[in-house]
Amino acid sequence: MRAGAGPEFCRRPRGVLRGAALTLVFAGVLGTAAATGALPRGEQAYEPVPASAATGDVTGREAAGRDAASRDTVDRAALARAAAEAMADGKSGKKAAEDFVSRSGDRWGAVYDKQEYAEFEQALGGSYTGVGLSARRAARDRVEISRVTPGGPAERAGLRPGDRITAVDGRPVDALSVSEIVSLLRGDGVPGSTVALGVQRGGDAWTRSLRRARLAVDPVTVRRLDDRTVLIRVTAFTKGTGDRVRQAVRSAPAHAGVLLDLRGNSGGLLAEARTAASAFLDGGLVATYDVDGRQHAVYAERGGDTARPLVALIDGGTMSAAELLTGALKDRGRAVTVGSRTFGKGSVQMPSTLPDGSVAELTVGHYRTPSGHAVDGQGITPDLVAGDEGGGAAGDRAQERARTVLSGLGGGS
Repeated sequence: MRAGAGPEFCRRPRGVLRGAALTLVFAGVLGTAAATGALPRGEQAYEPVPASAATGDVTGREAAGRDAASRDTVDRAALARAAAEAMADGKSGKKAAEDFVSRSGDRWGAVYDKQEYAEFEQALGGSYTGVGLSARRAARDRVEISRVTPGGPAERAGLRPGDRITAVDGRPVDALSVSEIVSLLRGDGVPGSTVALGVQRGGDAWTRSLRRARLAVDPVTVRRLDDRTVLIRVTAFTKGTGDRVRQAVRSAPAHAGVLLDLRGNSGGLLAEARTAASAFLDGGLVATYDVDGRQHAVYAERGGDTARPLVALIDGGTMSAAELLTGALKDRGRAVTVGSRTFGKGSVQMPSTLPDGSVAELTVGHYRTPSGHAVDGQGITPDLVAGDEGGGAAGDRAQERARTVLSGLGGGS
């Protein structure tokens, strides 16, 4: 079971684009657990959630969001039958499954063939095929590059954060979602294929042809900003990310506070988000979620650092598993959150293998923060609104504001 994504593997909404636009969503499991109704590996040991925590006491906007989200789920048995019937008639089971998911209203549902799903699994391990950039929406009609992967095709082409993306393969992007743009950039995930990127910088505009490459993702960077401030930036929750966060916290000077930068983090594996939460919590509830109406809970491990001052930076690119971590730290009173409202993807996907070997990733439920807040469609509002989404001057201002907050908590300069 999974929850979200990282650079260039944002999940696209259902029906937007075909191809390998891949996401990382709750704990990577490949198999038929969803089809049989069994819980996936790694989830079996989670304790049942207490009734009070499972239901939460949410009303108004949150309840409306939860009601809307409940319509996302797909009848997996009916999907498998549709694929099998299509194959019996000599038609494509994958195409039948895609049509079924498209009609279902599951905006995060997707169907992958074997090769596409293998690419998905590689992304879970921290590699992907793309051009080495992350995009953000800086304004309603403006999409900018927020990060460039060192040594990647985008950097070699001279692109840099703050450059405006105007078109992909000649298609204007201003009216497209970031997920759609990411899908266009990734194409079919074939290394060596090319994509034409329209770029604007100040008054200059040009088009660059970029050759897609297999890129490794380094999801965690650690930097000492001063003697009393450690910046831990997490861009995706791929395999091993949680342990790296925990090690960064343990290695930080005892007197230093932590800025946990989750801006632009579009999610990853539930197990990794849980481990990251365990770096700052001494056990206790991280999140609750439901699978087909059955309630479950995720708990932090004991022994985390509960005394170190902590500020979490978030924005509209903070998604899914990153929102799960944000909600845990915020609701448990462990961190002050600074930035802008998060994306609002609180849905749970599980893989279901179809008769032809293709895999359907389907929404099976939704998760909530420890206080019962439904994230899907709602997002998480920071304790202190500062700056704007992504990098650039607004992002710098948000980070400086976060440092000021951290200093007031006893950490930072």
